[in-house]
Amino acid sequence: MSNANGQEETRLNETARLEAFSDAVFAIAITLLVLELIQMLHVQVGESLLQFCLHHWEPFLAFLIGFLTILICWINHHHVFTYITKTDSKLPWVNGFVLLMITFTPFPTALLAEFLKTDGKFAVAIFGFNYFMIAVASYWLCAYSYNKFLIGGNRELFHFIKLTYGYSIIYTLVAFIVCFISIPAAIVLYVILFCVFAFPKEFAIKLQKRKQKKSRKSRQIKRRD
Repeated sequence: MSNANGQEETRLNETARLEAFSDAVFAIAITLLVLELIQMLHVQVGESLLQFCLHHWEPFLAFLIGFLTILICWINHHHVFTYITKTDSKLPWVNGFVLLMITFTPFPTALLAEFLKTDGKFAVAIFGFNYFMIAVASYWLCAYSYNKFLIGGNRELFHFIKLTYGYSIIYTLVAFIVCFISIPAAIVLYVILFCVFAFPKEFAIKLQKRKQKKSRKSRQIKRRD
């Protein structure tokens, strides 16, 4: 009995260490975003601070978008790890791919700040491609954990969490293509994406209830036939 408890405690410690390391990477990535703002502090002679901020609004907007991106990714990463209770030799590598995409985020953020006015479509597209890769990485983390039975708790709900990230791959790919057509339309798509993934559990529960409702209707139709 004590041996079983010891093994369970070791598993929980391993997942806790993995999440703690991930939290540190998220913190560093979100801190790096502010460096772009610090580097632009070169006020021209005769220019007030207010004028300087108004003339250089792009870096502030890019910082806000980058901050929200990493914050929402952290919320979703933390949410997924509330279900992961076991680990194996490959899970840190799968999780590492997620972290790779997160640490890359400050780069497209800097491009967005620098080229939003001059080459906006391409700058937004690079940022959008980062979203697509984050969606792929997040789905891979969920799918791997689900298929390898590394999760505990409500396995059915986790299936819909995984399904959410699967849908996000298609959605972000479409949004990426829209970036080359219309920047405002792409921004609207990404705002919707932010709203959905700001509350990942609630959206997964909605998918689950919708699926259950469809299943009940189909059973009722079969009974009538």
